[in-house]
Amino acid sequence: MAPAISGRESASMRAFGELDDPRRRVLLQALAAGFFSSAGTATAQLFGTTPQKLPPGQSIYRMSGRVLVNSQPATLRTPIKAGDTVETASNGEVIFVVSQDAFILRGGSRATIEVPPPASALATTLRLVTGKILSVFGRGRPTRILTATATIGIRGTGVYAETDPEQTYFCTCYGVADISATTDPLSTDTVAASHHDKPLYILAKGSSGQRIRRAPFINHTDQELMLIESLVGRTPPFVFPIDDYNAPRREY
Repeated sequence: MAPAISGRESASMRAFGELDDPRRRVLLQALAAGFFSSAGTATAQLFGTTPQKLPPGQSIYRMSGRVLVNSQPATLRTPIKAGDTVETASNGEVIFVVSQDAFILRGGSRATIEVPPPASALATTLRLVTGKILSVFGRGRPTRILTATATIGIRGTGVYAETDPEQTYFCTCYGVADISATTDPLSTDTVAASHHDKPLYILAKGSSGQRIRRAPFINHTDQELMLIESLVGRTPPFVFPIDDYNAPRREY
């Protein structure tokens, strides 16, 4: 089996705010130019087709760089299902679907779609071991997200997370999330968001009851959310003008 990928990003709030690599800027330019137009021409030129619901049996919409599924090199034909671990090298990225959920796993990341326990009410458990992921989940389906510093319960929500051993950055893009710090049961918060209303840091260390703090909006866009929702046949629950728009129109 192939060895695990090393050299992941170190912990720091400053690192969480740094710009992503040029591949993501190309994606965003294409989305802004074509994905929200009626024809989607620019996006079709970049990806070969206008984004739409993936056909049965197809898991990966797009990938670049080195991507592993269960420690084996992935191709566009590789299936991804509950129980699988997806990992990207620092030069990798993968956009994929599992059942009614869709994801963008950025470079230097490792995530597992865990199999829910028998008789569990959970539809999905996502364990983000390290790195960055943008996710949208089936509406009305109870989901749990686990990181090194946070346990998060959601239902039919779009979310963005970045994590390392010291902290998790978490944005409830829309929907409701119940958030707790893994190392401190007194540090909890519930976020009901319509449009990135309350991003948070969840820390591994700090005073009891104070390990969840407000954070800025960083490193994900509405275009990307609309892209991955389209891969499971949905649209995000917000509307905005067709223009070169990458972030919420508010100050944090």
